[in-house]
Amino acid sequence: MKTLTIKEIKERLETITDEQDAFLKELEFDSRKGVYNLKENWYKRKQKELEEQERYNSMLKYESELTDQGFHFIAGIDEVGRGPLAGPVVSSAVILPANIYIKGLNDSKQLTSAKREYLYEIIMEKAVAVGIGIISAEEIDRLNIYEATKKSMLAAVSSLKTNPDFLLIDAMTLGSPYPEKSIIKGDSHSVSIAAASIVAKVTRDRMMKEYHKKYPEYGFNEHMGYGTKAHLNVINTLGPCPIHRKSFAPIRKA
Repeated sequence: MKTLTIKEIKERLETITDEQDAFLKELEFDSRKGVYNLKENWYKRKQKELEEQERYNSMLKYESELTDQGFHFIAGIDEVGRGPLAGPVVSSAVILPANIYIKGLNDSKQLTSAKREYLYEIIMEKAVAVGIGIISAEEIDRLNIYEATKKSMLAAVSSLKTNPDFLLIDAMTLGSPYPEKSIIKGDSHSVSIAAASIVAKVTRDRMMKEYHKKYPEYGFNEHMGYGTKAHLNVINTLGPCPIHRKSFAPIRKA
């Protein structure tokens, strides 16, 4: 074959997805070190892609079983914000199309902020429906955090524009009108719950960054209301602000 430059080979490899592609076989006869490295890197990327696909497929287990049983609109539900000293608890309910593949989808806690933002946009574009439930710090104080979390999840389900026919919930029981299943660490075991965890996290983080503009002294854009040392120091100095949860011990003491 015509001797291609390293750059040309690199560009050609970027278009190949099949390990049986004839071009890969031809490269076996090219003794250049640069060609060898390109070929090895291609196989490594391919292996990572296969591992990612296998991980994702394992997270489709619950959705696949329910689809086989005749359920069509399976909503994954998750929350964020149970632990912080300030701000709301936010829940999301997400119904994904059957057998969708969103590369990199995972528990929001396993992702960087930039990756969450990227996946959030894909989820919002591809999802059959997305619902959000937000319960304020004031209401958390009135209800308690467990009941507030439950209320936020039910609100997220109620705001779905497509009615679900089954709920997959991260470690909670809602007693909703729909059949449901609680899954411990569901955001690591279900693509629907993982998608909900990302939507809830991005939604709440954006809210806390807006609160930072109103109460810049507290640094909500950095710790998102969690009880970091810096946050506790500011509370001890300035006292709580209107979005702090007065029923939480550090705020009561302050």
